[in-house]
Amino acid sequence: MQIPIVLTAFGTTSSALKTYDFMDQIIKAEFPGHEIAWAFSSRMVRDRLKDQKKREASHPHEVLQVLADKGHVWAVVQSMHLLAGHEFYRMLEEVSPLSIRTSIGLPLLTSYEDYHALAQALGLDRLSEGEAAVLVGHGTDHPSWSTYPALENILREVYGQGIYVGVVEGCPSRQQVMKAVVRTGVKKVRLIPLMLVAGVHFIEDLCGDEDSWKAAFEDAGLEVDVEPEGIGTKREVVQIFINHIREALDIIPGSAAAPQKTE
Repeated sequence: MQIPIVLTAFGTTSSALKTYDFMDQIIKAEFPGHEIAWAFSSRMVRDRLKDQKKREASHPHEVLQVLADKGHVWAVVQSMHLLAGHEFYRMLEEVSPLSIRTSIGLPLLTSYEDYHALAQALGLDRLSEGEAAVLVGHGTDHPSWSTYPALENILREVYGQGIYVGVVEGCPSRQQVMKAVVRTGVKKVRLIPLMLVAGVHFIEDLCGDEDSWKAAFEDAGLEVDVEPEGIGTKREVVQIFINHIREALDIIPGSAAAPQKTE
């Protein structure tokens, strides 16, 4: 019996659900024979999806209990979070007391190699002259907030100084990032959602008509282009999660991850 894999995200109720479908397709192709299930940690998201009848959405605890009832002894629980913040540690607490044993796949940005893999996936070498790239994440008050300036530093190592990373909530704030960008004298900004899915934060906080990042830069006299999708639509980003799933499988006694595909 192959080890099942539970992909655990906060969830979304927007059309960005198609991003999860895209990721699901790639991950299933990499792990044939493994049962792949999704779990959403947000009760609000689960309730809304149920009301909208868009899809079944279960809590990680519920998914793991179903797998245990099927006779599984082990499962991989793969975090579909950007960083190891509150949601990740809450997930650990929720899955630890169950009868089924779990091996945890780490969030997207965990190792130095993960940061560089994401940097390459973003393809920011295509910026035009006089253009800055501004990546905007959710933000957190967890100590892992430092993930954002660390990513900015690595992106600048790879692409140069015209890269900025900010967040909707917390630091680096919109005001901090805007001040730094405007000071350089650039005329154009490319706004990139540093989020797996372009959900509510993207719609309201990045590109809304009022009090959004886009509106603020435009009010400052800059031309703004907004990338319309989250980073979960990039195959190279999904590959980082696949690597973490393999690592989680490899530490389960008697388990062997599917061989890596060669091009």
